[in-house]
Amino acid sequence: MRTVDHVRKLVAELESNRAARPKIIDGICGNIARELSHMRQRALTANLGTLPDVAGQLAIVANRAGTGINMKVRALADGVNSMTIQLDQALKMAHEPDKDKDTDKENPPS
Repeated sequence: MRTVDHVRKLVAELESNRAARPKIIDGICGNIARELSHMRQRALTANLGTLPDVAGQLAIVANRAGTGINMKVRALADGVNSMTIQLDQALKMAHEPDKDKDTDKENPPS
């Protein structure tokens, strides 16, 4: 969750610096790509479903050259929102007790 919040702040910073020099924009995009790549690796080891795929695709979008800044900001913002939803859902599923385990405890085999 911290990484997603950090990436969200970096995307907001990128959006506010649309008219900045290309070197500044490239630096922010590099930071976003690096954070998303690290997040992808951690999500792969934690087995978080499709979250690593989304993080990897967003890292590619952040590093892609030749893409307009407006399109890049829009894609990154939508992707971060998607990752937030997926993380919330994964956390909800992790904290929910298994219904199958509960029914097995109530009805032990004879």
